[in-house]
Amino acid sequence: MSVSIKQFRFFIYLSLAATLLPNILSAAEVRGLRLWPAPDNTRLVFDLNSPVEHRLFTLRNPNRIVIDLKNTNVSGVLPSATYNESRIKGIRYAKRGNNGLRVVLDLNNAVKPKSFVLKPHGAYGHRLVVDLFDAAEARKVIKKRPVYKTKKYARDLIIAIDAGHGGEDPGAIGQRGTREKDVVLRIAKELEKLVKRERGMKPLMIRKGDYYIGLKQRVKKAQIAQADLFISIHADAFKNGKARGTSVFILSERGASSDLASYLADSENSADLNGGVSSTNDDLLNMVLADMVKNSTLEDSHQIASKVLAGLKGVNRLHKKTVEQAGFAVLKAGRPAILVETAFISNRNEERKLRSHKHQRALAKAIFKGTRSYFRSNPIPGTLLAVRDRKHRIARGETLSGIAQRYQISLASIRGANNLRGDNLRIGKMLSIPAI
Repeated sequence: MSVSIKQFRFFIYLSLAATLLPNILSAAEVRGLRLWPAPDNTRLVFDLNSPVEHRLFTLRNPNRIVIDLKNTNVSGVLPSATYNESRIKGIRYAKRGNNGLRVVLDLNNAVKPKSFVLKPHGAYGHRLVVDLFDAAEARKVIKKRPVYKTKKYARDLIIAIDAGHGGEDPGAIGQRGTREKDVVLRIAKELEKLVKRERGMKPLMIRKGDYYIGLKQRVKKAQIAQADLFISIHADAFKNGKARGTSVFILSERGASSDLASYLADSENSADLNGGVSSTNDDLLNMVLADMVKNSTLEDSHQIASKVLAGLKGVNRLHKKTVEQAGFAVLKAGRPAILVETAFISNRNEERKLRSHKHQRALAKAIFKGTRSYFRSNPIPGTLLAVRDRKHRIARGETLSGIAQRYQISLASIRGANNLRGDNLRIGKMLSIPAI
């Protein structure tokens, strides 16, 4: 069969189209670029319309990172970014081959990069995440704080303050556009000020600015510092805009204490999908939970949460009058931990309150007072609070030997401080507890 020149050309064009068209149609687009500087890393996020294959490598003299995205182009131009407080000096990009894109990060210093892709979740589509960690910081050995048990070397009580969400993850958003991540950071900073002013207490801010920290990393930071208490601050939303009130949670070793508690825990535990964490292994957290139950830290958490809830009653309506329980990942720190849902940002009236600096200070003050009240009554040996003279009101059923054991002092010292000749106690009488 003979083929004309015109038919031959048609077949050639058809073959080329069959080869090139799928590549053209399936090419990914970079539709946005966001930068999140943090104290120990900088996060770069590429917003994409579909998954991408990528390759990343570093270059020196000068320090650069090269990211090659296969079968990818840019929609328009990449938005300019502010590089202040980041590890990046500038970003360049150009086409690579027929369908590729090369992005070059000019750096201020050597970094240790990590990259991964994320599937769509919530308001976000496909993303390529590039984390840049300071090379020098990565080599540092983190020293745990020493635990001193003498009056001369008594230590501060360490309070870990965790402002939820941040960076990529805005948290819940109110009807007026108020973002949970912004409100809870302001409350956390107010709480930090109060803790700083208190003799014998020291704050540890888990998040200091607008950047995201993974749930496990939040727990790890508290564990490394050997924090005595972990306080996580939130202002969540519910599908019903009428839901309102403040709640205080502790970890549940079984199920949630209510359907709402379960809903809120699921919502908060999915933060890593928005914030940009590639994977989670809960085995370690489950082991920590077992240790918590064994070491009775859940009981300590409940007592602290009760004190905080009582204080918050005077600032905002309570959603429930009792402490609630749920499986919040950030509460699995192996130490006393509470999570405060300050209000429902999805409720118009509570959103308005949360925007008020005065209300933010009042919430922080209530959380602080409840925390201080607990540790003054239950000081940890070796801390400054334990070496100060304290007061103890005698309750029904208490014995002098039991009180001495609670404060880890001798019967003789407690008798001497209160001029007691015997061990008989009067309910309601105030005892002076001498310094260790």
